[in-house]
Amino acid sequence: MIIECEKCILRKWEPSDLHNLVEHANNPKIANNMRDAFPNPYTIEEGKKWLKFSKKTNLGHNFAITINNEAVGGVGLEVGIDIERISAEAGYWIGEEYWGQGITSSALKGLLEYGFDNLKLERIFSTPFDHNIASRKVLEKNGFILEGIMLNSVIKSSKIYNKALYSIIKEDYFKD
Repeated sequence: MIIECEKCILRKWEPSDLHNLVEHANNPKIANNMRDAFPNPYTIEEGKKWLKFSKKTNLGHNFAITINNEAVGGVGLEVGIDIERISAEAGYWIGEEYWGQGITSSALKGLLEYGFDNLKLERIFSTPFDHNIASRKVLEKNGFILEGIMLNSVIKSSKIYNKALYSIIKEDYFKD
């Protein structure tokens, strides 16, 4: 599957993305704002694990963010199970050299269309660290609404942080 966005193309991860994946993901500034499952340092071995995992479509819907067919980041949806199967959590990251260019916002917009159109989701949410203003702006640019701040809800590098809970529902996404 290929999703054409305004500033990038989303496509499934390929084995040939290994070098670019490691090059862009191996950055503590990225890892510091991600779950612990996102390794730091991001090694070739970790990259191979991710590429293998991303092929398991029943575990998520993960796409490489590409520019000129070079993987420069990632975006994905983890669909809920059982009664939460109409909702999915969105996650994303992009290499530091691409920060501030609107590429992540463009990629998220493509992911939303995929989630609402192809997966028939009713709600997509994301939970960035409260202090991650750039990530919060990406969500707000795409129409996500702040539902609240989850106080002392996560621990990263032995420090306790708040997370913000943002969501968008299908009905609001297609209003425009």
